[in-house]
Amino acid sequence: MTAMQIVLIVIAVFGFAAAVSRYRRGGLSLVQLALWSLLWLAVAGVVLRPETASIVARRLGVGRGADVVVYLALAAVFYLLFRLLARLEDHERQITRLTRELALKDLESHERS
Repeated sequence: MTAMQIVLIVIAVFGFAAAVSRYRRGGLSLVQLALWSLLWLAVAGVVLRPETASIVARRLGVGRGADVVVYLALAAVFYLLFRLLARLEDHERQITRLTRELALKDLESHERS
């Protein structure tokens, strides 16, 4: 086993442990835990048996296993970035709405005094 494989397996184990810990604290649903577990299991599987990436690449019509890993990782990053930005915009809208409500309540209390 190479040093890079060891490092990637450690990362996968920590990622899985973090997902389980977050699930236990109520931060992840069971479906989210299952998806993260599958991801970290797939990472460990490809690290331990790199030829699986080549098999998947051939079935998807991609030249090399490393290429399919990069493509899938980029797709996942873009999807997660989209979700993160959408949540950020939702939070900004909620903060704006709450700020307006508080300002109106403050204005009403000043007018009464």
